[in-house]
Amino acid sequence: MRVRAALRVSAVAAIACGLAGCGLDIQSPDLFVLTRTGQGPELTLLVNDSGTLSCNGGKPKPISDTLLIEARDLSDNLANDASHKLTIPERPGTVFYYRIRLQQGTVSFPDRAASGREDLSEAELFAAQAAQQVCRLSG
Repeated sequence: MRVRAALRVSAVAAIACGLAGCGLDIQSPDLFVLTRTGQGPELTLLVNDSGTLSCNGGKPKPISDTLLIEARDLSDNLANDASHKLTIPERPGTVFYYRIRLQQGTVSFPDRAASGREDLSEAELFAAQAAQQVCRLSG
Protein backbone atom coordinates (compact mmCIF):
# COMPACT_ATOMS: atom_id res chain seq x y z
CA MET A 1 0.00 0.00 0.00
CA ARG A 2 2.79 2.40 0.91
CA VAL A 3 4.60 1.66 -2.34
CA ARG A 4 1.48 2.51 -4.33
CA ALA A 5 1.02 5.77 -2.43
CA ALA A 6 4.66 6.70 -2.97
CA LEU A 7 4.30 6.00 -6.70
CA ARG A 8 1.20 8.21 -6.88
CA VAL A 9 2.99 11.05 -5.09
CA SER A 10 5.96 10.69 -7.45
CA ALA A 11 3.70 10.70 -10.50
CA VAL A 12 1.81 13.77 -9.29
CA ALA A 13 5.09 15.56 -8.57
CA ALA A 14 6.44 14.70 -12.02
CA ILE A 15 3.27 15.97 -13.69
CA ALA A 16 3.30 19.16 -11.62
CA CYS A 17 6.94 19.75 -12.43
CA GLY A 18 6.25 19.17 -16.12
CA LEU A 19 3.36 21.63 -16.07
CA ALA A 20 5.46 24.22 -14.26
CA GLY A 21 8.30 23.84 -16.74
CA CYS A 22 10.82 22.44 -14.28
CA GLY A 23 14.11 21.87 -15.97
CA LEU A 24 12.86 22.92 -19.38
CA ASP A 25 14.58 25.64 -21.34
CA ILE A 26 11.48 27.42 -22.62
CA GLN A 27 12.35 30.54 -24.59
CA SER A 28 10.14 33.54 -25.17
CA PRO A 29 9.30 34.43 -28.76
CA ASP A 30 10.88 37.27 -30.68
CA LEU A 31 8.59 40.29 -30.99
CA PHE A 32 10.21 41.71 -34.10
CA VAL A 33 13.37 42.51 -36.02
CA LEU A 34 13.76 46.18 -36.89
CA THR A 35 16.29 47.21 -39.54
CA ARG A 36 17.15 50.82 -40.24
CA THR A 37 19.15 51.70 -43.34
CA GLY A 38 20.07 55.01 -44.90
CA GLN A 39 22.48 57.71 -43.88
CA GLY A 40 24.93 56.37 -41.34
CA PRO A 41 25.57 52.80 -40.27
CA GLU A 42 22.84 50.18 -40.59
CA LEU A 43 21.01 49.31 -37.37
CA THR A 44 19.40 45.93 -36.69
CA LEU A 45 17.45 45.32 -33.48
CA LEU A 46 16.10 41.90 -32.52
CA VAL A 47 13.60 42.29 -29.67
CA ASN A 48 12.61 39.27 -27.60
CA ASP A 49 9.51 39.11 -25.42
CA SER A 50 11.64 38.01 -22.46
CA GLY A 51 12.97 41.57 -22.21
CA THR A 52 16.15 41.36 -24.24
CA LEU A 53 17.40 43.12 -27.32
CA SER A 54 20.22 42.15 -29.67
CA CYS A 55 22.02 45.03 -31.40
CA ASN A 56 23.44 44.39 -34.87
CA GLY A 57 23.68 40.63 -34.30
CA GLY A 58 25.39 40.96 -30.92
CA LYS A 59 24.68 39.22 -27.64
CA PRO A 60 21.18 39.89 -26.22
CA LYS A 61 21.09 42.60 -23.58
CA PRO A 62 18.35 43.30 -21.03
CA ILE A 63 16.04 46.22 -21.72
CA SER A 64 14.01 48.33 -19.31
CA ASP A 65 10.41 47.42 -18.54
CA THR A 66 9.35 50.66 -20.24
CA LEU A 67 11.17 49.78 -23.46
CA LEU A 68 9.75 46.23 -23.37
CA ILE A 69 6.21 47.57 -23.00
CA GLU A 70 6.84 49.95 -25.91
CA ALA A 71 8.12 47.03 -28.00
CA ARG A 72 5.07 44.90 -27.19
CA ASP A 73 2.73 47.79 -28.01
CA LEU A 74 4.58 48.41 -31.25
CA SER A 75 4.33 44.76 -32.18
CA ASP A 76 0.58 44.78 -31.51
CA ASN A 77 0.02 48.08 -33.33
CA LEU A 78 1.88 46.97 -36.46
CA ALA A 79 0.46 43.43 -36.65
CA ASN A 80 -2.40 44.32 -39.01
CA ASP A 81 -0.16 46.33 -41.35
CA ALA A 82 2.38 43.49 -41.29
CA SER A 83 -0.26 40.93 -42.27
CA HIS A 84 -1.10 43.18 -45.23
CA LYS A 85 2.62 43.61 -46.02
CA LEU A 86 2.52 47.40 -45.82
CA THR A 87 5.29 48.84 -47.98
CA ILE A 88 5.69 52.58 -48.45
CA PRO A 89 8.40 53.43 -50.98
CA GLU A 90 11.20 55.89 -50.28
CA ARG A 91 10.43 59.52 -51.00
CA PRO A 92 12.73 62.39 -51.91
CA GLY A 93 14.48 63.60 -48.77
CA THR A 94 14.39 60.21 -47.02
CA VAL A 95 17.11 59.91 -44.41
CA PHE A 96 16.29 56.47 -42.99
CA TYR A 97 14.30 53.54 -44.30
CA TYR A 98 12.76 51.08 -41.81
CA ARG A 99 11.85 47.44 -42.23
CA ILE A 100 10.12 45.67 -39.33
CA ARG A 101 9.61 41.93 -39.58
CA LEU A 102 6.96 40.48 -37.25
CA GLN A 103 5.36 37.03 -37.09
CA GLN A 104 2.45 38.34 -39.18
CA GLY A 105 4.63 39.77 -41.97
CA THR A 106 6.76 42.82 -42.73
CA VAL A 107 6.21 46.58 -42.65
CA SER A 108 8.58 48.83 -44.65
CA PHE A 109 8.53 52.61 -44.70
CA PRO A 110 10.69 55.75 -45.03
CA ASP A 111 11.10 58.16 -42.16
CA ARG A 112 9.03 60.75 -44.02
CA ALA A 113 5.96 58.49 -43.90
CA ALA A 114 5.92 58.58 -40.10
CA SER A 115 4.63 62.15 -39.97
CA GLY A 116 1.16 60.91 -40.90
CA ARG A 117 1.15 57.63 -38.95
CA GLU A 118 1.55 57.48 -35.18
CA ASP A 119 2.50 53.79 -35.17
CA LEU A 120 5.32 54.42 -37.65
CA SER A 121 6.63 57.38 -35.67
CA GLU A 122 6.57 55.15 -32.56
CA ALA A 123 8.73 52.65 -34.46
CA GLU A 124 11.24 55.39 -35.29
CA LEU A 125 11.30 56.55 -31.68
CA PHE A 126 11.76 52.99 -30.43
CA ALA A 127 14.72 52.49 -32.79
CA ALA A 128 16.38 55.70 -31.60
CA GLN A 129 15.79 54.94 -27.90
CA ALA A 130 16.98 51.34 -28.17
CA ALA A 131 20.07 52.39 -30.14
CA GLN A 132 21.00 54.94 -27.49
CA GLN A 133 19.94 53.20 -24.27
CA VAL A 134 20.77 49.57 -25.02
CA CYS A 135 23.22 49.50 -27.92
CA ARG A 136 25.06 52.63 -26.75
CA LEU A 137 25.00 54.01 -30.32
CA SER A 138 23.95 57.44 -31.44
CA GLY A 139 20.20 57.59 -32.19
